[in-house]
Amino acid sequence: MIIKKAELEAVTARSDQYPEDNLKEIAFAGRSNVGKSSLLNLLTNRKKLAKVSGSPGKTRTINFYRINDAFRIVDLPGYGYAKVSKSISESWGDMMETYFENRNGLIKVVQLVDIRHVPTRQDIEMYEYLRHYGLDGIVAATKADKVSRNEMQKCVRVIRTALRLSQEDQVIPVSALKKSGHEELLAAMEALLEE
Repeated sequence: MIIKKAELEAVTARSDQYPEDNLKEIAFAGRSNVGKSSLLNLLTNRKKLAKVSGSPGKTRTINFYRINDAFRIVDLPGYGYAKVSKSISESWGDMMETYFENRNGLIKVVQLVDIRHVPTRQDIEMYEYLRHYGLDGIVAATKADKVSRNEMQKCVRVIRTALRLSQEDQVIPVSALKKSGHEELLAAMEALLEE
């Protein structure tokens, strides 16, 4: 799949602000600071489509991007940033639940984890959450440029074990810096959209 057109369609904090539920959607979720904005910019071949922030926990809205006028990429707010207040992290859970339960076009959530670290308790909870909604199956292991080829397989095994992934579940190492792994992720997305 080649993304030729990508535009921000809506920035939402409430479900009544969502765009019309008339296209398939693939959402992206991950801890604050996992490199989600950088990955979305790489996938869409746009430098500043998703804002890369120096301060993690910045995205507190659900951002809808219309892709090739054919489907949407949905950028979910980052989770697990310690400096975010308890009330904000609680509203995050409500926001996610509303989106997951009520969006007919949502076909998959790509979960991002940092390849260098064992998935955190919040990463594991997020994946369980996705499994509960039947949205699991693809994990993007970001910052793959930070580990050697030899380490990469070991890191992927650690991620698979921690998240209790099945054989069918995919772990795709990606690097926004080295511009690698995104073709494989785009191919996985294309396969989902064709199902």
